[in-house]
This record gives sequence, structure tokens and C-alpha cells, in this order.
Amino acid sequence: MTQSNLFRRSAKLSLLLCLAACLCVPTNSSAETIIRKTTSYFSIGGRTAADLDREMSRRGPRSKTTGLHHPGVTEIRFAGAATFVTKGHSCRVGGAKVTLSTKLMLPRWKNRRKADPTLALAWDTLSSDIKRHEERHAEIARNHARKLEREILALAPARDCATLKAKVNKISQKVMDDHDKDQQRFDRIETANFENRMMRLLKYRIASNPSE
Repeated sequence: MTQSNLFRRSAKLSLLLCLAACLCVPTNSSAETIIRKTTSYFSIGGRTAADLDREMSRRGPRSKTTGLHHPGVTEIRFAGAATFVTKGHSCRVGGAKVTLSTKLMLPRWKNRRKADPTLALAWDTLSSDIKRHEERHAEIARNHARKLEREILALAPARDCATLKAKVNKISQKVMDDHDKDQQRFDRIETANFENRMMRLLKYRIASNPSE
């Protein structure tokens, strides 16, 4: 099968962190991680690999980072709140709430059922890989959301709440920086292995569906 631009893909994400802090007096430390994930699809037409490549370049979601259209994108937004408890001459974390929202935007080929079997096989392989890739971006974000909550709750008491709030902000920034690095590392690995991965997946599909 001839390699086409159809097999070139990338994924970007937009990240928004908003950490708010307030004072209250609960009796025990509490934690809550709220995770929301949605998936939307954009339709593409075409009957050849070149058509599909052109359609995804024209209709794919636009990355806020690059300004370019992509075949798949995961938008990620973090928000959080920490509460603090004063007791005597010290301040401790009373609770932490981290909210993560992820939105996957994936392609859907409206002419798939009428497609040439060879092109349909290539599309099924590519679209499945796009979905897997974006799901992994969402999973990386979930892991860091839970890590942020754990690290905030693990903070030792400080002499005052202003000092403790500064530590919460510092930890939050570090976790977000680590999150960005992990996402970028994942994209680099995926890009480097893309052609080999596609050929391996195509061979597997052909072996599993010899009639195709």
C-alpha cells in the first residue's frame, strides 16, 4: 500500500490552570477530584486518500497553540481550590478540590461505508490510532490531576496561611509544568514511531480480516 499524507497526524492541547484558595475551618482534611470527559466529532468527505488528507487539513479542529487544523485534538482545562485551617499558631490544608475537563475532537468519515476496501482499511487503522492517541492525552491529564490533589493534601502545616498558600501555588505550578512536559514527551515519541506503528497496525488488521 502506498504511503499517503493521510497517515500524517499530530495532536495539540490547550491548557488552562486556575487555582483559587479560600479560608474556612473544617474539622478534617478532605479531597475531591472531579473529572469530566466529552467527545465530539467533525465530519469529513472524500473518496481518496488525498481527499481525506485535504478534508482533515481544512475541517479538523484548529489548535490554539499552532493555529493549524489537526486530525485530532484534546482540549484540557484544570481548575482547583484549596482550603486552609488555622489552629493556634499554625495553618494546615483543610481540603483540596481539583477539577479536570477534557474534550476530545475526532474525525468521522461520512463516506466510509461506500469506500474502496483498501482505503477503508487504512482509514479504520488511522482513525483508531487518532482516538487512542487523544485518549492517552486525557489519561495523562487525569494522572496529574490526582497527583496535584495528593501533593496539596500532603503538605505539612506552616506557621501561617500565607506561607502555606504560597507552597500550594508552587506545587500546583510544578505539577502543571510536569504535565506539559509529559504531554510533549508523549507527542514526540508518538511522532517518531508513527510510520512503524501504522505499518504494524495495518499488518495486524489485514491478518485479522483476510477478506479485506
